[in-house]
Amino acid sequence: MALICGVDEAGKGPAIGPMVMCGVVVKEEDISKLKALGVKDSKLLTPRTRERMFNEIKKIAYKHKIVKIPPKEIDDIILNRKTMNLNWLEALTSADIINALKPDKAILDCPSPNLLAYKKYVRNLLDNKKIKLVSEHKADLKYPVVSAASILAKVTRDREIEKLKKKVGMDFGSGYPSDPNTVHFLKMHSEKFPEILRHSWKTIKNLKAKRCQSKIDSF
Repeated sequence: MALICGVDEAGKGPAIGPMVMCGVVVKEEDISKLKALGVKDSKLLTPRTRERMFNEIKKIAYKHKIVKIPPKEIDDIILNRKTMNLNWLEALTSADIINALKPDKAILDCPSPNLLAYKKYVRNLLDNKKIKLVSEHKADLKYPVVSAASILAKVTRDREIEKLKKKVGMDFGSGYPSDPNTVHFLKMHSEKFPEILRHSWKTIKNLKAKRCQSKIDSF
């Protein structure tokens, strides 16, 4: 019975909220069940379909693990470690997930342009060096088990964003800098809710710089 693990993330690019990573392990013979369910890259599915699949995937999975990485942890990595970036944070978390789930084979949706370097970095962090490791771009489009991980990560991220909206008492959109609702929220209210922001993001840095310049100009 071979155990196959797919690893993927959701929420890597937003300026607001956590990044979520997920690993899903299925028995090799159960991959057909994921295909029958219709799993695919979470971005290609509607929110309602993702929600419907969430519990079905967990039923099919042999094991799964979801990791939420809050904005402060992301900022600490990017701002305080000169050799670390978000790709390497994703690699570190992927290794932690694989070590916890202990599959025979793990498939990574690689965020780095250098597939070999990323794969080597993750392998060096694995407790079991004998695990077969696959690292590919757009793996969530090719491998159902990675698609399943993508869906669990995306639904979890969306639920966390809804919690934050209730916390701040307003709809700030998706949290992505390209979202007009997010841009408006950041301009008008970001100083009130610093704990939900990724301060290492260029969008947030630029806002702070403009506010600082405005204060200087008005002095």
